[in-house]
Order: sequence, then C-alpha cells, then structure tokens
Amino acid sequence: MKRILIASKGKPEHLAALFRDALPEHEILIDMPKPGDAPVDYMVVGRPAAGVIASVPGVKLILSLNAGIEHLLHSGEIAEETPIVRMVDDGLAEGMTEWVLAEALAWHRNLRQYEGFQRDVKWQPLAEKLAHERTVTILGAGALGTPVARHFVAFGFKTRIWSRSGRTVEGAQAFAGTEGLIPAVSGADILVNLLPLTAETENIVDARLFAAQAKGGFFINGARGGHVVDADLIAAVESGQLSAAVLDVFRVEPLPESDPLWRHPNILISPHVAAPTHMHIAVQEIARNIQRFERGEAIAHIVDKAKGY
Repeated sequence: MKRILIASKGKPEHLAALFRDALPEHEILIDMPKPGDAPVDYMVVGRPAAGVIASVPGVKLILSLNAGIEHLLHSGEIAEETPIVRMVDDGLAEGMTEWVLAEALAWHRNLRQYEGFQRDVKWQPLAEKLAHERTVTILGAGALGTPVARHFVAFGFKTRIWSRSGRTVEGAQAFAGTEGLIPAVSGADILVNLLPLTAETENIVDARLFAAQAKGGFFINGARGGHVVDADLIAAVESGQLSAAVLDVFRVEPLPESDPLWRHPNILISPHVAAPTHMHIAVQEIARNIQRFERGEAIAHIVDKAKGY
C-alpha cells in the first residue's frame, strides 16, 4: 500500500479524511514517520517547518497545496530529481478572477470614493467611464493570468497581457520578454500582477512601471509581495501617479503592525484571501496527479525548477 504524508499546518485531519475518500487504496499519514517505518511515497505540503521535508527521504513526488512554490525551491530540502507539483485547480483560478474583477470594477466605477462621500454626507457625482475606455495590463499569462485576462476582455476592457513567453489570449494584446514590459504597461489604467515569483521577477513592479501607467492609475497585486518595491508604490500613490492600489500579498505575512502600508488611505489591504485553496477541489486534483503518476502518465503542473515555476 502506497503511503501519503500530509505536511500542512492547517487542518490535517480534515485533509486526511478527504484523501482517504479520494484514494482509499493508499495509507494517509498526518504524523511524521518513525525510523524503521515503511517508506513514504508522496508528500502533500503547504508551508512545512524547516527540516520536515528533509526528514522524509526517498519521497517520489512532492505535491503542493499552494500555487506558489518558491518557498519549496528555496528550502534546499528537495532532491533535484524529485518532481514538485504546484497547485492549479479551477477553484484557485475562479477565486482569483472574482477578486481581481471585484477590485478592478470597484475602482473603475468609483465605488470606494462614493463610500467616502456617503460617510461625509456628500452628494458628488464623479466622471464615469465605460470599460472600453480603459486599458488593463495583466502581468502573467499562466493559470491565473489567462482566465483573468479573458474576463477583462469579456467586460470590454482594452486588455493587454505580458509574460516571459508572449502567450496569447484571444481578444488581448500579448507582449513578451524584457523588451515588451514597458510597452505592455505604458498608458495602462489598471495594472494587475499575477506573475510567479522568481529571481527574474523579484522587484519587477517598481517606480519604472508605475511611471509608465496612465496618470491616476490603479495597481492590483494578487501574486507575491516580493514582486513589488513597496517604497516605490507608496511614492507613486502619494504623488498622484497612482490614485490607489490594492494588495493581497506581502513580503512578510501577517503584515507587521508597524508597516506603513496599513496606514495609507489609498492602499487597500486584504489578508492573502484573493484565491484561497478550496480543499475539496485541491484534493481531487492532487489525487488525479497521483493516479497519473502511478499509471506512468504525464503529470499536470510539474514545476520547472530552472524557471522557478
């Protein structure tokens, strides 16, 4: 009987029950194996403490509960030959799409400004634009960026999408590589970051990108805090180059109480909730990948360790 170890700080008992239903022919573990125990074939991991993965040698497959896997790559605990599978499921994409569209539309139609006017008992109509009068740029054309771009296209926004490879999305203008970054962002009213965090994309969202946006633009970050130079973002908002920003992810989480981002009136913070993992969906996706692996079939969403995603 193949053994699966769940190494998650969340609710491992709940996860174990879901896995036992999905893979009844496997033994599901939530406690670390003892010396002399039968080998563990697969590890399902969230953000395990240092040393956890290294303490279980011989694992054939590491399956992440998260879309972001940079913490696993940086841990140094996973053998080069051991595949890592990142979490990509319909629930993650659907959740991210809902969150990005909600924030973008609230800014586009001035809803937060009207909330402020109501608190001040002020009747003050603002100039309103239609979607086709706005340009949106999405950074990242992967499992999250692509469906988000499709929804912006469906709403009628002039949509651009930038990626390393130049992957296309029907109805959107595609840009590729370093030379295409500034042209992709130039004049954008809304900039959405959904990139993977790699050595190449760390600090990619900086003063140069904010300056390229349309005056008074809006920035949305649903990817990783390490993409954004926070001081440049604050400066862009304070200067009026950006009218507002919304951030769901940060370099340090939870965001320290002393961080100036908390107190900026035009920067909205949410606690990494844009696209939470829905465990019942995630378990089914992981189970399908384990079954593919055991049948000798190609596994979906294997991490390219050289690229970092």
